Amino acid sequence: MTRTCPAGHTFEKTSACPVCPHCEQARLAGSPLPRIGAPATRALERAGVTRLDQLTRWTRAQLLATHGVGPKAVAILEEALGAHGLALARG
Repeated sequence: MTRTCPAGHTFEKTSACPVCPHCEQARLAGSPLPRIGAPATRALERAGVTRLDQLTRWTRAQLLATHGVGPKAVAILEEALGAHGLALARG
């Protein structure tokens, strides 16, 4: 069944669930950062990054150049971004 949400997104649903997948993805993408460790979290917060969707403006190299953010944190962030259909900036 084709449905349209209040925001105007058209989507297919096979159940009675009224949740728009586009709106839900956007809501989740604006979620707080995943657990990446205190030093990396503090470093990103100092840089003004508090939500997952804000990372789409950052490259992998920029994250790794940020004091306190290491390869493990970047891998966790990339996985979380990918789960929401997002990615780090290319560069």
